[in-house]
Amino acid sequence: MISNSFALVGEYISMAWVSIISHKMRSFLTTLGIFIGVTTIITIWTTIQGLNNYVNDTLSEIGSSVVYVEKFPWVITGDFFKYRNRKNVTWNEYEAIQRYSTVADYVTPQVVSQKTIGYRENKFENIAVLGTTESFIETSSVLPSEGRFLTELDIRNRISVCVLGAELATRLFENTDPIGKRISIDGLKYRVIGVLERQGDFFGQSRDEYAVVPIGTFRNVFGPHRGMQIAVMTNNADAVDDMKEELRGILRKERKVKPDEEDDFAINEQTQLTSFYSSTTSTLYAIIIVIAAVSLLVGGIGITNIMLVSVTERTKEIGLRKAVGAKRINVLSQFLIESVAISSIGGTIGIAFGIIGGSIVLSFMQVDTGVSMSSIFVGFGFSALVGIISGFYPAFKASNMNPIDSLRYE
Repeated sequence: MISNSFALVGEYISMAWVSIISHKMRSFLTTLGIFIGVTTIITIWTTIQGLNNYVNDTLSEIGSSVVYVEKFPWVITGDFFKYRNRKNVTWNEYEAIQRYSTVADYVTPQVVSQKTIGYRENKFENIAVLGTTESFIETSSVLPSEGRFLTELDIRNRISVCVLGAELATRLFENTDPIGKRISIDGLKYRVIGVLERQGDFFGQSRDEYAVVPIGTFRNVFGPHRGMQIAVMTNNADAVDDMKEELRGILRKERKVKPDEEDDFAINEQTQLTSFYSSTTSTLYAIIIVIAAVSLLVGGIGITNIMLVSVTERTKEIGLRKAVGAKRINVLSQFLIESVAISSIGGTIGIAFGIIGGSIVLSFMQVDTGVSMSSIFVGFGFSALVGIISGFYPAFKASNMNPIDSLRYE
């Protein structure tokens, strides 16, 4: 019984193929709407999936157990000037967190300025110089690939040493070993003690072009009155919420925020960015649905129209098949499979072009690309569904034809 069913399906597919190649131009124009719709859907779908993987991998490096005390929130809504007029986060808040926090395991001050960095004839302007402490490698999860990182002794004695980002080290020293060499930062000499492991780019912006110096040295040379970011980390992932509440209390007391006033600082964390990104991509998925609905509706109408023409042209064939014993389900299946075949051809080509299109978009954004199985399933699913819905009425009409009237049809 099962083998007979498979044989019938194979026969229907063969008949559908003969019908399609017998009317090449008509079949091409019919599949064009499905092709355009599926190509658009898969291009956007592939792009979003690639961005999802890229952003999630990058944001995961921030660490779910680390929060950042800053002047501005990472996601700003409402009046920007409200945040701009806040006081900077200062060294006093860092010392207060160090002194009073019972949940935090690492507290890392970070202050940044853009400086000119050079080694011999190689000089580069507007390079980020980061002043911090030895706990930076804990809160940032970035380790040295060569040499060592800053030590407590470097910080306490305010020694003029630095650790370079991988890209900056390559640009400054090319094929020379940088460890032990002296570079200039705004004209002052610093000895290179390490090179950090490569982090890669984020949407075309390098995360490896910076230098790290002891924060005391930074404050002595470039001034102590700069605003800073404070990274606070707990080794207990379940204690992050408790740590945030503790930080809020310490900071409100240190900054003399009244009980009826809102915080004049931000406590940022990874989940803010992931939530913002998720809300943004949900809008893009809504756009996909609208595009899919419009594009595939047009393609589906085209398939319905052509299948009705095909049923009319093959009225005698339908009558003859019924006269020799074909049942209604056989005729219905024959035309329904033909409709699905036409739609699937357009869908298959659309999937291929959509993946190529999505890969091109991602390559322009300098994001790694890859073929997502979900995009292939989505493409086939849409095209098959359109084929079934669009072909059902013509197939139903064909299956209900009277064989006597069909044989008399001219």
